[in-house]
Amino acid sequence: MNKIKNFKSLIALALAVTVTNGCTDQLNDPLEQQVLVEGTDYRQTQNMEQLLIGSYDILYDLQWETFPIVSVRGDDVNAAGDQFPLTETDEFRYDRSFWMYNSVWLNFYDDIIKWHAAMEEIEKYKEFAPNPAEADQYMAEIKVMRAWELLQLSKLWGEILIPNSSQTDGLYTTPVSTQEEVMNHIVSQMDEAAPLLPTIRPNQRTDIKGGITRYTALAVKAMAMQELKDYQGVADATSQIISSGAFELYNDYYELFKTAGKLSNESLLEFQYSDFGQSSGNAEYYLHQFFGPNNWTPAVAGSGAGWGFWEPSMKFIKFMLDRDETVRLETSVLFTREGIEMIQSDPNYATLPGFVSNTTRDGDVIGRTDSQPNPRAKFSSGKHYLPSNELTPGRTRYGENKNFLVIRYAEILLMHAEAMLNGATSSAMSADDAVNAVRNRAGLTSITGVTMANVLDEKFAEFGMEWGIRFHDLVRNNQTTELNYGGRTYGAEDQFIPYPLAQLDLLTQLSDN
Repeated sequence: MNKIKNFKSLIALALAVTVTNGCTDQLNDPLEQQVLVEGTDYRQTQNMEQLLIGSYDILYDLQWETFPIVSVRGDDVNAAGDQFPLTETDEFRYDRSFWMYNSVWLNFYDDIIKWHAAMEEIEKYKEFAPNPAEADQYMAEIKVMRAWELLQLSKLWGEILIPNSSQTDGLYTTPVSTQEEVMNHIVSQMDEAAPLLPTIRPNQRTDIKGGITRYTALAVKAMAMQELKDYQGVADATSQIISSGAFELYNDYYELFKTAGKLSNESLLEFQYSDFGQSSGNAEYYLHQFFGPNNWTPAVAGSGAGWGFWEPSMKFIKFMLDRDETVRLETSVLFTREGIEMIQSDPNYATLPGFVSNTTRDGDVIGRTDSQPNPRAKFSSGKHYLPSNELTPGRTRYGENKNFLVIRYAEILLMHAEAMLNGATSSAMSADDAVNAVRNRAGLTSITGVTMANVLDEKFAEFGMEWGIRFHDLVRNNQTTELNYGGRTYGAEDQFIPYPLAQLDLLTQLSDN
């Protein structure tokens, strides 16, 4: 997708597309860089599906800079590499002129405007559709996509704009909504969408495998309720997911983040990518190089390395060692030789478990193998690692053919536990049972009398390096002193990043937050 310079250059969604057999076999780009044309025959209702597929393509086309800005501020991860303003963001020193801030803002609003255009066109088809409920479902799926991105926008900036149409000029006069208003809007939208969506797991859908279902909408609703601290609302939404019996924790935490874990029964939302099993040619691909080690000796020679920009924190690693974590630590962190030496320089960690090695269980050697220092990160994210022996022969890009997990059942369970400990009631599952289900999958023993500290610790161990979950958990629960580490000092004014300078010039209703 071309970089958008400002709101006026947002590309309109296409309506005049050719429907081909097997269009759901892969998410192609039927809507990119095309313009709506007059004289569309809305009786050709099969075109609605193309609008939906194009909307998923937009969702999955997550620009690489978006995830780091969403996720960098917790004590689970450090920014590494040469993007100095990203390191500054990690340390709560914000620069509104940082190009990533503006890019993320535009990336999200670009998507939202396009989704409005898609819904507006589907609404026109609905009049002629033999099954109007199909059009309603398609629009409901897109509403969930839109709500998830509004959630991310508001968690970053607090007060934001809520577009209500595809007319980009309208953004100049759209009022700024408070975070409470944004979250209530999301809840209302999910209440509208959920009844129109299939009551199955995403991996049970046969039309669009891994597509959005009622349970995805309930998960997004629960996340918005959590930001509102409406814990009964959280428990009500998570209880519906739990009581469905549709979901389960994948039995192997390590493999959950590899090829075998694609579209597992744990997944409620997952960005999908594929090389279609072909050694060359078209591939739907996320830029996992950002996360990977910039030096390695892969088991499969010729496999590409990463950039070394995303480093699990020493605080996270020692926290995991102190808990005697095994598979979750091995899965979450790739260790270099230097990184291991840094850990062992602390006498309390002089002896490490055998799985703490610069060679993964799949035979990839992380970091330099000589005595020279490894530049950039001393550790890398194992959750964004695909072993070189899982690459399709002929494909060499780091992490190619790897999906991106977004919402997992483990998060539903631990949100449910947090809600219960904040006074919510539910017959679906107790806080103890929810926490112990996650612990037991990780090979840890059950505990009784679960406390909020237990829940926060479990979420820290379970979701390190995932979607900024840790940062928002600490902020929501007034535990932000945990963020004061490694020279960082967090203040209440640091919850939100500043509006991008370019947007202050364009959207005069925005004010410094």
